[in-house]
Amino acid sequence: MTQPRNFSLHGAVDLGARQAAAQRRQRAAEQPPGADGSPGDQSGFVIDVTDETFNTDVVARSRTVPVILDLWAEWCGPCKQLSPVLEKLAAEANGAFVLAKVDVDANPQLSAALQVQSIPMVVAVIGGQVADGFLGAMPEAQVRQWLGQVMQVAEQIGLRSAGDGEPGGAGETPAGQAGIPEAGSGAIYGEAQQAMQRGDLDAAAAAFEKILATSPADPVATMGLGQVSLFRRVESYDQAAVRRDAASRPADALAQSRLADLELASGQIENAFDRLLATVSRTTGEERDIARKHLISLFEVLPPRDPQVTRARARLSSLLF
Repeated sequence: MTQPRNFSLHGAVDLGARQAAAQRRQRAAEQPPGADGSPGDQSGFVIDVTDETFNTDVVARSRTVPVILDLWAEWCGPCKQLSPVLEKLAAEANGAFVLAKVDVDANPQLSAALQVQSIPMVVAVIGGQVADGFLGAMPEAQVRQWLGQVMQVAEQIGLRSAGDGEPGGAGETPAGQAGIPEAGSGAIYGEAQQAMQRGDLDAAAAAFEKILATSPADPVATMGLGQVSLFRRVESYDQAAVRRDAASRPADALAQSRLADLELASGQIENAFDRLLATVSRTTGEERDIARKHLISLFEVLPPRDPQVTRARARLSSLLF
């Protein structure tokens, strides 16, 4: 097999420097609060948030894992009933979401920005957007039901929990082990890299799949397999026909997805994402779901914290919710 001409994706063939950078960003973004002396419990899944840390601890973090805001005060009796329930569920979830606690008395600017009128107030933040919330101390069964709905919303935009893919759900394998190797260590990717360099996409896919079988959350293998899948699709396309179909059928999600593949494969990342976001916006039902799922699959072709992925994911969240 040969690779598509003019292919200029990040790390498409060279899985060296960009992989190392992706690994460093992955470790930094998933480092549990408290590991560097900042506030947070030992698990890192329950954190205290202030006016100053909100953008980093909630908005930025919500682009990779759902964040549940618990707004409370020391004098609030119902808060003292609800907070332990939320903390218990956060511990059980083991990284499926992060519980961020906000003392409204100590953080007036944040309280004003969130338009807090009564407490306890609980809000879900997903992909940088407020997705859902409730007021008052609900029973545990109802809180569980609400959290289930929140996690479905997160799944719709392709968010993975902090604990996905790892036994025990910590979301971080120590550097040098199977999940995320030491930056610059490409040993476990050598087979895939060699296969991609000689154009053997089947062998490359098999090598990445072997890594993911033992480390499903490995960001570099996920990115590599996404690139290989894109290579395979683009090789099968009649590019002229793809462009004609997309131009004549703007509401056809499959036609738009194929042209988005070609755009991404030629380095037009923003165009590819914008095309599918526009398709999500203009369609409904099955067509909308096809476009949404394909866009999420294209996110995996780039490093997990690529700024263009972050922006597109936030826009997808706003379109859906």
